[in-house]
Amino acid sequence: MKITIIGATGMAGSALVNEALRRGHQVTALARSEEKLAKLPTDNPALTTHVQDAFTLSTADLQATDVVIDAFATAPSLAFQHVDLAAHLVAQLRETTSPRLVFILGAGSLQTGDDHHLFVDDIAKDPNAASFISVPQNQLKELNFLRDVDNVNWVGVSPAANFHPGDAVPALLGTDELLVNANQESGTSAGTMAVAILDEIEQPQHHQVRFTVADK
Repeated sequence: MKITIIGATGMAGSALVNEALRRGHQVTALARSEEKLAKLPTDNPALTTHVQDAFTLSTADLQATDVVIDAFATAPSLAFQHVDLAAHLVAQLRETTSPRLVFILGAGSLQTGDDHHLFVDDIAKDPNAASFISVPQNQLKELNFLRDVDNVNWVGVSPAANFHPGDAVPALLGTDELLVNANQESGTSAGTMAVAILDEIEQPQHHQVRFTVADK
């Protein structure tokens, strides 16, 4: 399968590149830094790298692949670009079924507690939240936007509360509730996320919805 990964040099993106290559897929890695792209396994003939602004991707660019994974990350001051990029990708692919769009969303849009409030409300209580709260807030807006899209083949994936570097471990899967394991920990490694996404790509279980994955 041909898979394009936006934000391929970030924590999630690089894990996705490695997992997709491990499974024998053809991978196109997009990022804004040539220096960071050079750190990917560029000696693998199944990997192609491009320095490209994702906002310049055309319909033709997107339809040259089977799956596009949006692992885009940006500074909190530009967090609105999460919504803008989702809108751009969707706009290029209205009334199409291919490629499939996969969006990595934040944990803030998940529900938690007996009252099922949004986890972003808990994040906002962090004394340092002012410096980063715009990211989960805008990823919530991104999900709300996607939920109104019914003529593009998309799926969203949210990590648990602590999205961190690390290898894949056995996973818990859910839909809209923040997941906690038996040790009352709520975390997702980049490796676990990559495995969950590749599993979903290879054997689709979700369509035009968001699911969530956590380390077991």
